[in-house]
Amino acid sequence: MDCLDFLFSEQNNVPSPCFVLDAARLAANAAILDKVQRRTGAKILLALKGYAAWATFPLLSRFTGHGPLWGTCASSVDEARLGREQFGGQVHAFAAAWSAEEVAELLDLADHIVFNSTAQWRQFRPVIEARNRACRAGQAIECGLRINPEHSEGATPIYDPCSPGSRLGIRQRDFEPAALEGISGLHFHTLCEQGADALARTLAAVEEKFGAWLPACRWINFGGGHHITRPGYDLDLLCRCLTDWHERYQAQIYLEPGEAVALNAGWLTATVLDVIRADMPVAILDASAACHMPDVLEMPYRPDVYYALHGRAARAGAAGEQAWTCRLAGKSCLAGDVIGEYSFAGPLRVGQRLVFGDMAIYSMVKTTTFNGLRLPSIGICEPDGSGPDGKKRFSLLRSFTYADFKNRLS
Repeated sequence: MDCLDFLFSEQNNVPSPCFVLDAARLAANAAILDKVQRRTGAKILLALKGYAAWATFPLLSRFTGHGPLWGTCASSVDEARLGREQFGGQVHAFAAAWSAEEVAELLDLADHIVFNSTAQWRQFRPVIEARNRACRAGQAIECGLRINPEHSEGATPIYDPCSPGSRLGIRQRDFEPAALEGISGLHFHTLCEQGADALARTLAAVEEKFGAWLPACRWINFGGGHHITRPGYDLDLLCRCLTDWHERYQAQIYLEPGEAVALNAGWLTATVLDVIRADMPVAILDASAACHMPDVLEMPYRPDVYYALHGRAARAGAAGEQAWTCRLAGKSCLAGDVIGEYSFAGPLRVGQRLVFGDMAIYSMVKTTTFNGLRLPSIGICEPDGSGPDGKKRFSLLRSFTYADFKNRLS
């Protein structure tokens, strides 16, 4: 029995709403990423901005568990600290700008610090070099610059790091070769949920605009957005790209996907609280798009929805595809707290359990307590054989209370 069917068969033991991490799928994703590393020599880091459920880090980290990944990349001091304390291995840190207080903290947390401008590198170079002179051999912080090849692959502007007017990365016309002293690598990021073909086009754009400085790099970071664990992803093309650049520039290649690590490895349980009539039936759930799965509104992203049918998990269809169509909506006061229109074999009833797919990535790290709605609980579904009866086991990792809402506001 897979985790999805298990969630329906054991729904009395699984709270609602609840994020449920799928240990078997996390391990399967990790195995694919490890295959890429073994074939190419590239090192893959977990992007904590996409997935930071640290209870599962032993499945992913080669330093604090039995996983394959070499470390984490962080977008803040707190993410860097989580990576250092809970994941182990290398910690790479990038932000659009760093404050002096943040850099002071990063000195004890990060192995690589990437700057978004040469001005920031000049500002913080003295303190970093002073720290490196005082540390033991092999413990120096590597510093890099993020470049913008002005090559867009993303279809959604809000997620396109190279869209016109983007504040992320240094464009060729603003690149200052004189500022490269002390810089050991370059970082770029152009992708969002995309394949190896998009990476190949990006690499051509990077070489066209920044090729003169690539041979001096000890490492090159290809950023994130690589959908490596998606069915149909061209792993052979990815491996050719990674191997080609490693051999051409004699540099360590890094990738920092977040989605690929936990793609399709998490679920969100929800329960129907009411069914009302508007221009069509509307099922009000105890889960909210605005609070619990904001990418549904921001991306926009249409998650798969599952329901129990004849004792097994069945996938809801698009509007009109199955016998009964309704709109799924959250319980917040936001008028647009709508998940989408779906169809089912029959009308939904109050108390019925639904499960949303692919909810480990970004949803968990972006939840809010808007309206005072409590965050979904967090649990994990362990593989077959983990339970005392030799079957699957569900473990509740965290539940949230009034105190979580209250204590973040004053």
